Amino acid sequence: MNALQRRKYIMGRLEEGGAPVSATVLAGELSVSRQIIVGDVALLRAGGAHITATPRGYVLERPPEGRRFTIACRHTPEEMARELEIMVDNGCAVLDVAVDHPVYGQLTGGLHLKSRYDVQQFVSRCAKVRPLSVLTEGIHLHTLACPDEAAWQRVKTALAQAGFLLEEQKD
Repeated sequence: MNALQRRKYIMGRLEEGGAPVSATVLAGELSVSRQIIVGDVALLRAGGAHITATPRGYVLERPPEGRRFTIACRHTPEEMARELEIMVDNGCAVLDVAVDHPVYGQLTGGLHLKSRYDVQQFVSRCAKVRPLSVLTEGIHLHTLACPDEAAWQRVKTALAQAGFLLEEQKD
């Protein structure tokens, strides 16, 4: 299989949808190294493919169902699982996390968390590395896809009750 056929295969796998596909899995299926897959994905992105790397693998960007909202939060790394569980338990998908870095500007990481299982998988991977929010003393943004306004309001209320919602300071 040549490089063009390999990239076509990768796009086909991602178009199937479902769960994210890791570079390691794709490398095994194509009998190449993981680094070859990483390079292929980079070339596909450069060619206009909307591929996102999540903690569990690559996904093809699809418009999320429902409405998108951005929320500002603050918490410790130990509270991260609880924050994410609040969001998915109230029916919203956590699409990404973003922080403002003093040198690089906004850094965004794709999450694509839709269930407690997804949250548990993400948190277990974070046990080996520190989350982006440690760069900003816990302050970060999440983009959420919520099925409706009611789900969005439930998330905001629950995050505020848990003390995670970053709100304006009253002078």
